[in-house]
Amino acid sequence: MISGRRIKRWLSSGGRLRRAVLVALLGVALLTVGFSLSLQAIVAPVAETIQTWFDGILSRWFEGQDLANARHYAAGAFLMLGVWAVVSGFKQFLGEVIRMLNPALRGPMMGHIVRRQQLMAGPSVVAIGGGTGLSTLLRGVKQKTNRITAIVTVTDDGGSSGRLVADKKILPPGDIRNCLVALADAEKAMTDLFQHRFEIASGSLSGHSTGNLLIAAMVDLTGDFEKAVTEISKVLAIRGRVLPATLQTVRLRAEMVDGSEVCGETQIVNSPLQVRRVHLDPEDAEPLDEALEAIAAADIIVIGPGSVFTSVIPPLLVPGIAEAVAESDAIKVYVCNVMTQPGESDRFTASDHVHAIEANVGRRVFDYVLLNKAMPSQHLLERYAKSGQEFVEPDADRIRAMGVKPVLANLISETDLVRHDPMRVADSILRLAR
Repeated sequence: MISGRRIKRWLSSGGRLRRAVLVALLGVALLTVGFSLSLQAIVAPVAETIQTWFDGILSRWFEGQDLANARHYAAGAFLMLGVWAVVSGFKQFLGEVIRMLNPALRGPMMGHIVRRQQLMAGPSVVAIGGGTGLSTLLRGVKQKTNRITAIVTVTDDGGSSGRLVADKKILPPGDIRNCLVALADAEKAMTDLFQHRFEIASGSLSGHSTGNLLIAAMVDLTGDFEKAVTEISKVLAIRGRVLPATLQTVRLRAEMVDGSEVCGETQIVNSPLQVRRVHLDPEDAEPLDEALEAIAAADIIVIGPGSVFTSVIPPLLVPGIAEAVAESDAIKVYVCNVMTQPGESDRFTASDHVHAIEANVGRRVFDYVLLNKAMPSQHLLERYAKSGQEFVEPDADRIRAMGVKPVLANLISETDLVRHDPMRVADSILRLAR
């Protein structure tokens, strides 16, 4: 059965191309009728002259019914040749126009056009989170759809981002930058520039990321963080858009298992104590209207992957965001981590991650949990164990008992690290929408 969402998507995206083709065909038909009516006195004698001349040529080899058949075959051949010439010429013309507008494109233009239409007709995906987990997810999803909105945490207070927050009084740009680069269609040199980090011997620039500095510079030019991100998005030609969870400056505050309180994301991550619960400070930060609208219009909402207490939960604590997610009729998926994180999720199973999110957010915000079922190699597990990290057990039965649907798949890409494979994750998520 074709859902209402799919019909709407067909009409609003790929449907535009189909309507354009239908209008063009109607135009050709009207032109044909118009020419035949208004130019009959001119066209008919010319056509009769051409037919007489052509019959004279064919009559050298054919006569009678064979001549009539030969005339029909020749007419069909000329029609097909004419159609081929028109289509070929139009494709070449269109290709040259597109190359002038975007010289970076290579290969057959029709392939680019069809690919773009396929991406525009893809589902509307909202991804919520932060850190490297969110950017990894976006790299895969952008191969499936252009209709992406990333809602990003803004509680980072360490490294280059932390220094810019203190010096420029702007939102931390680090996670925003990573998402912009993940969604970028720009040349590799441009994305490499954004991700370049100055070495320690670079004076006051030491440790800063070029992308963070460019975002800070754009904030100076536009006077607004959201506008700055929009302008940088144009420079990188990103697929979709990236939004901060809030435009207000917020800090992360954590209650630890011993009852103590730790303030600041960096301090929380570095604390030897286990996190029990996290809060935003202030707690009444306002969400972006665009973020709430994107959630309401989404076909799929993806939460995570990422550090459960410092990347996944914080944007859901912005008032209105979790409520909008809970009320949405979209497919809602939590992508569980592959490995635990010291201090945040020590000895956590997959169900422990689910429980932590629901306990902190105060409501259920997903219906599915995407779990990795592939076990990393022993030498990688031993390597991670040295830094206090363990494989996250995909305890699907316990998750099912919690009223959430587990989805198990091989999601990892093993190199020298154990991490999610962007395309495997994207394929598993998009499969739920079919």
